[in-house]
Amino acid sequence: MKDQQNYKNHSDLIWKIANLLRGPYRPPQYRKVMLPLVVLRRLDCVLEASKKEVLAEHHALTAKKLGDEVIEKTLNRKFKLNFHNTSRFTFATLLDDPPNLAANLVNYMAGYSGKARKIIDHFKFEEEIEKLNEANRLFEIIKEFADVDLHPNHIPNIAMGYIFEDLVRRFNEQANEEAGDHFTPREVINLMVHLLYTGEGDIYKQGIVRTIYDPTCGTGGMLSVSEEYIKEQNPQANLQLFGQEYNPESYAICGSDMLIKGEDVDNIIFGDTLGDGKTRDGHPDKKFHYMLANPPFGVEWKPEQDTVTKEYEELGFKGRFGPGLPRINDGALLFLLHMMAKMYPAPAQGGEGSRIAIVFNGSPLFTGDAGSGESNIRRWIIEKDYLEAIIALPNQMFYNTGIFTYIWIVSRHYCRMGFA
Repeated sequence: MKDQQNYKNHSDLIWKIANLLRGPYRPPQYRKVMLPLVVLRRLDCVLEASKKEVLAEHHALTAKKLGDEVIEKTLNRKFKLNFHNTSRFTFATLLDDPPNLAANLVNYMAGYSGKARKIIDHFKFEEEIEKLNEANRLFEIIKEFADVDLHPNHIPNIAMGYIFEDLVRRFNEQANEEAGDHFTPREVINLMVHLLYTGEGDIYKQGIVRTIYDPTCGTGGMLSVSEEYIKEQNPQANLQLFGQEYNPESYAICGSDMLIKGEDVDNIIFGDTLGDGKTRDGHPDKKFHYMLANPPFGVEWKPEQDTVTKEYEELGFKGRFGPGLPRINDGALLFLLHMMAKMYPAPAQGGEGSRIAIVFNGSPLFTGDAGSGESNIRRWIIEKDYLEAIIALPNQMFYNTGIFTYIWIVSRHYCRMGFA
């Protein structure tokens, strides 16, 4: 309860700071400024203690004319960091030179090491800095953020996830986002996690290695809660987290969280999981032990139609979509097929098995007459004995929509037949 109140207090504080943007920005646009600044301030808090030593070492290494990659690796290794910043600025020192604050902030962002900078770039925050400066809001916003302690010792990663998701929810409400653009409440994630991992004896073995994947990972909530749950039961478990996200803001938030925790950021891919011609499945041919997802509800898959249809027609069951394709106005079942194609064979077939928890609305369960794409997919899943359970959730569980939702549990642990 205390942790929950703590995250709520910080979320309220950040929302209060966002009100300083009123005028130059409308409330639905606050996210363009607030989300990147929350990430930047959290990264700043992590690096604050070692800042002077990092700068001194960077100066010494640069004098030796070493390459950028060698310098980055040396700094991270010496100071036991996953990232660093070689600009002379922090949020506090940025305030020392108000006339040049905009230019110095750009310099500060450019000072981050490669992987951190790649994540930050997805916010496109430089486009907002000049606007804030011209509106005479930049100094006040940075000043307010400099007083907020977002260090992981003060705000643990799991609590930071709550803060991000609460802010995203508020921004979505301001923008009146469609039901298909929702995110998953933590109550639903917690239920999914308990359903997925309860009874999974292997995850309690010391040193066990398990992979967890979310093809629509958003800000990383399902991955983080999964990791927390398993680590509480088995601190010695070796967990590898994987994901993909096509929204730049959500990808950047998830990536920054993984970076701070010391996870492999390269396992989180930016792009369209189904494939839209420009981006594709970021983990092709890879299998995972556990998978969780909350794909968009009732969103058409026209942007992915060419890629998906081509794979279906040319590869059939050797690809991801062999059982069939749903109607164009709802692509949710495509994500389930995508995940099922990444399941290990069942133990009876010499594999380790996999389990999936996925959230759907009623459409994948009820839509489609016999012989339709949806019907063929459901029939295939049931005949292969992959479906463990469907759990109906109370309505009003998802923000901004009252539709009925269901958790499907799909497994290849105990199935009698092989993956066609």
